[in-house]
Amino acid sequence: MSSVLQALNQGLHAAFEADDRVVLIGEDLLDPYGGAFKVSRGLSSKYPQRVMTSPVSEAGIVGVAGGMALRGLRPVVEIMFGDFSTLIADQMINGLSKFQGMYNGQAQVPVVVRTPMGGRRGYGPTHSQTLEKLYLGVPGLRTLAANTLSDPGALLKAAILEDDGPVLFVENKLLYAKPVLDAETLKDFEVEVQAIDAGYAPTHLLKLKGSPTPALTLAAYGYMAELGREALLRLAFEHEIFCELVVPNQLAPLASQGRLEEALADSLGRTGRLLTIEEGTFSLGWGAEIAARAAHQLGGQLRATNRVAAAEEPIPASIALEAKALPDVDDILAAARAMV
Repeated sequence: MSSVLQALNQGLHAAFEADDRVVLIGEDLLDPYGGAFKVSRGLSSKYPQRVMTSPVSEAGIVGVAGGMALRGLRPVVEIMFGDFSTLIADQMINGLSKFQGMYNGQAQVPVVVRTPMGGRRGYGPTHSQTLEKLYLGVPGLRTLAANTLSDPGALLKAAILEDDGPVLFVENKLLYAKPVLDAETLKDFEVEVQAIDAGYAPTHLLKLKGSPTPALTLAAYGYMAELGREALLRLAFEHEIFCELVVPNQLAPLASQGRLEEALADSLGRTGRLLTIEEGTFSLGWGAEIAARAAHQLGGQLRATNRVAAAEEPIPASIALEAKALPDVDDILAAARAMV
């Protein structure tokens, strides 16, 4: 059983092996360091001409990668901390995401920007944020978030080799050490896998085997799916509240015309109650958009919605205060019990 970090590293190596147009650019990538979280280790030793370590200039890195892509390469960019994704906003929003539309589909920009997000490591307010919501809703930009339910390395490889547009690939820091789940680990769950418009980025729906009619749908992504899975078990065994958990790999684009993904719509058709879980701040986030679409599509079938998210404050460096600022399983349990 490999960890998420190992899976991502294997996915990068597999992409490099499969296509010599794949290149990597970012800060401190060269072995023996291999990147801040070691996802890129081994690549510079094996492919020295295709791994470029760069100055500390996130905007410059992504701009260079965009030019490489326009000239036929398939660049992967590593942004050391997701907090610094604010520095690449102009390149991503006003450049890479628009080129295919501006040039009538004649320009392809296959750039994958990988970056770790999230807190719980005591890194303080500028190295612990979950900021992908800033990029959701940008036309032409796909946003993916790795989780443990499917192979993150396969997801990353597919994004690099199969997607001809820009991709923001989010990796929560706490997921790196988590194992990629296998059938034995998930033996107590029924797991459905549903593809959405990107065939390589499926959505998973989990429920306990043999459980009665569910009362609540949980929706979470990335590391929050780990907390959601624990909450699902505790709600069942401690409170006799049975839930379904929907875990997307793709955060954006969502289904067209304001509709929900099929897995989420199916689950809400059974439960009528939605609780979204995210590590970003509460206001104007992924959960708010999911809830709005659910209300629009389901109307009176949707009986209740609620959201669990981070406090709207800078993330403290103190471990104790950081824990209070970020959502945990007890927060999910409290919100779920209030809804049912």
